[in-house]
Amino acid sequence: MSLKFKYLFFIGFLHVVLITLIYFLLKDKLWYFLASELGVFISLFFSYLLYKSFIRPLDLMQSGTDAIADKDFSVKYLKTGSSEVDHLVDVYNKMIETLRGERTRLSEQSYFIQKLIEVTPIGIIILDYDGLISNMNISAKKQLGIKPSEETIGKNLKDYPSEISVLASQLNSGESSIVSINSLEKYKVQSNEVIHQGFKRKFILIDDLSSELLKTEKEAYGTIIRMMAHEVNNSMGAINSILDTVIEFGFEGQGDQELKESLEIARKRNVGLSHFMDNYASLLRLPEPVMQKIDLASLLKKVGKLFVHNAKEKNITISFDLPNRDLPIVADAVLLEQAISNIIKNAIESIEQNGEIKISSTVSPITFTISDNGPEISDKVAQRLFTPFFSTKTTGQGVGLMLVRDILQSHNASFHLETDRETGLTNFRVSL
Repeated sequence: MSLKFKYLFFIGFLHVVLITLIYFLLKDKLWYFLASELGVFISLFFSYLLYKSFIRPLDLMQSGTDAIADKDFSVKYLKTGSSEVDHLVDVYNKMIETLRGERTRLSEQSYFIQKLIEVTPIGIIILDYDGLISNMNISAKKQLGIKPSEETIGKNLKDYPSEISVLASQLNSGESSIVSINSLEKYKVQSNEVIHQGFKRKFILIDDLSSELLKTEKEAYGTIIRMMAHEVNNSMGAINSILDTVIEFGFEGQGDQELKESLEIARKRNVGLSHFMDNYASLLRLPEPVMQKIDLASLLKKVGKLFVHNAKEKNITISFDLPNRDLPIVADAVLLEQAISNIIKNAIESIEQNGEIKISSTVSPITFTISDNGPEISDKVAQRLFTPFFSTKTTGQGVGLMLVRDILQSHNASFHLETDRETGLTNFRVSL
């Protein structure tokens, strides 16, 4: 029962009683009866004025609370002339102004934080109270292999079976771990939580360490290579000079032919060692790519045909599955040719004898794949393929794939080398 109804019921009941009493007590005294009835009507009039004076603040509070409930902070009231009502109006208007300013500040802050989350290179995943995804930025989607346009809100991390999401779902609050993917990408995954509206909410940070580690790695092996090349080349130059002199002038007549042959072998070995160091030094001399428009299909055909004869000697066939149209890309033709050559050369060396190599490409997106039916790459080896100086060959230097990696990364290309367990083919896939 509302306060308005109670007041009207009380006033109505009171005046009905008064009118009834006046009728029974003064019905024989006409003038007293009329005067009393007039008094009752005056009382009703003042009761109505009193009703309007105290019900106005109630109506004001009711409409104000309705506006606040509807989150409408634009409603403000004008003063009425009544001191009590005007005081209530002042308090309400100040409160609305404060709430409106606070809402604007929070809205701007929320917008700023949301934009910051969207553009940060660190992957951010925010979970709700039930552990489902409530927010995921573009960086996190890219790291988990999710399309930027795909909706992730309300889904579980386990719905995306990547190595990062599996690790993230297993981490407890405050824990962190590093995950390596395909020996090329390394990510630091951290799990934390905050208290929001009295409940714990988990959030996950995914930091891409690949570029920083690669930079540090290049600086480290660059220093080592420069030191080794300096010492080896200086020593080899002096030693070869002495050997040349001895071979040319130290054996007059027949001399000791066996010793002479040994010295010539030593000289050739020194030259081979010098070439060995030059292969490492080539990593440091890799120029910046000169980007221009080229046809990828023509480049693949040209490079592939260079190895056809060499492959044929080992009974290895090289086939092409390329579209009958140009594949225009922007790249450094010389560097990209060198990378493709190294990939094909590695495939031939992997097969050794009797096998097939297939060079294929797709139009949308523009990718090329070099496949071979050589020995499979184990998971253990796959994790180390692109690490410095790692090679599965007994005489390998671990330079070829490093060179390929550096060239492709300078072109901002994504690439992947693995064996398809179903077909048994080893595929080096590059997306430009």
